[in-house]
Amino acid sequence: MSALAYGVVAWLFLIGIYGVVTSRNLIHLVVCLSVAQSATDIFLLAIGYRSGGHAPVFVSLPAHPGPAVDAVMQALALTDVVIGAAVTGLLLALAVQVHKRAGTLDPDALRATRD
Repeated sequence: MSALAYGVVAWLFLIGIYGVVTSRNLIHLVVCLSVAQSATDIFLLAIGYRSGGHAPVFVSLPAHPGPAVDAVMQALALTDVVIGAAVTGLLLALAVQVHKRAGTLDPDALRATRD
């Protein structure tokens, strides 16, 4: 496992969070949140990676001796991708509804809701 993977994770996460903090558009905010979430996918895959590892199949593999990659981390990364896609879709649908009702996607221009 190399430090390059962790560097990419940190870079993606920081770029995504910076975009979330400085965003002046709800669509841009959702995309930046998705970029920050993709850092967790790479992080999980980097944790489960084994140099020289083979696929984690549960059969006798005499041709591939040695370590297997961690199947739990691969399953968590796949779950993270599915949940991230669902959350992104939900947030984009909410942004469309906000634009329909308020006429703007600027978070600063949205007025507070009244009771």
